[in-house]
Amino acid sequence: MLDLNAVYEVVTFAIGDTKAGSKMGKLQVKNLDDSSLLNCILWEETLNRLDSKIFRTNNHIKIVTGTYNEKYNNCLVSEIKLIKEAKTGLDEAQRDELFNKIMVYVNEISDKKLAEFVSSLLFEHEKEFKTAPAAKLMHHNYIGGLIEHTYECLDISKNLLEKCNNKINPDNVYAACILHDFGKIFEYDVDMETGLIEYNEEFKKDWRTHSQWGFSICMNNGFKDIAKMIAAHHGRAEWGALIDLDEKDAEPYMYIIHHIDDLSAKFGKISITDID
Repeated sequence: MLDLNAVYEVVTFAIGDTKAGSKMGKLQVKNLDDSSLLNCILWEETLNRLDSKIFRTNNHIKIVTGTYNEKYNNCLVSEIKLIKEAKTGLDEAQRDELFNKIMVYVNEISDKKLAEFVSSLLFEHEKEFKTAPAAKLMHHNYIGGLIEHTYECLDISKNLLEKCNNKINPDNVYAACILHDFGKIFEYDVDMETGLIEYNEEFKKDWRTHSQWGFSICMNNGFKDIAKMIAAHHGRAEWGALIDLDEKDAEPYMYIIHHIDDLSAKFGKISITDID
């Protein structure tokens, strides 16, 4: 039986088309008492009545009216009440501050050609870079999440490089930290009003993933080592890596961005609740 007194946290929300051509909302929420997940369906009539802001990730809601389907694997929801509105992400001042901090690292890149390459991408896509999320679900899934994740990676790399005894080129590490997820500015669309994140369908027509985008642009500009670091940063092919570190006899430098990225994704400000 559906607990109408339970408070849920919004996990994901997406709108698709039914076979009849109408709209259907798919909402997944987490019970704040026991962390159990509930999958919900909302028909087009319900979607038209509700403010889309109610579906913002990490919002706290109550299901006012809802019934399970006959298989008890979905809840058909017809009324929702917003209990607590989550933030959409970092504010403009926070995003500007992070951009300036990242530029400090760019200015530390001694290879002038590489520094110009990185800075030109940053300034060309400054607006998108400052607002893009780093993911839809997994980590830093909020407005400004990508720029926060990028800075965390740079901060982690600075400490790691001090322990590497000059065995790895810091220019390449800084550049790879900045560019390993840069393709996400094209891969995701984020609604600045609601904070809702969706995949960009046009990007998916041309590119496999953001990693492929980053690998390609670095290879095309002659930065092969950085391209390989980006290709390997997801670690395994099943996780989206273009170079599987479990299968390849990779050089040591190819591992560093994978571990830096993983540390930020697990221990940084990984969700909107971390900045509340």
